[in-house]
Amino acid sequence: VQVAESGGGSVEAGGSLRLSCAAFGYTYSIDCMGWFRQAPGKEREGVAQIGSDGSTNYADSVKGRFTIAQDNAKKTLTLQMNSMKPEDTALYYCAGTKPTGVLATPLAATAYYYWGQGTQVTVSE
Repeated sequence: VQVAESGGGSVEAGGSLRLSCAAFGYTYSIDCMGWFRQAPGKEREGVAQIGSDGSTNYADSVKGRFTIAQDNAKKTLTLQMNSMKPEDTALYYCAGTKPTGVLATPLAATAYYYWGQGTQVTVSE
């Protein structure tokens, strides 16, 4: 299984970007999917997660601004980012879990097995 992100770029504060993630291979082995980000000098943090039942979880820092969505048939994942802030600048990763049941910590990177290479998002003042 491979996952690949696209859609990163540069935007001014207050603007919007939409990230996409496609899964390839034996995608039936993917259960939950999520978006993570890592800024220079900081740890990787969970941004948003969506379960196979469509339930979602968001980091407090992006609630009300970011929206995660999934097309289960096509195994594609999107992250719509609105009202962006300079602190949203980071390398954004798409990730997926193996079927492990309910996630105790849905935004913890350790719960995810499949990872993309990342796409850069830069928000300027």
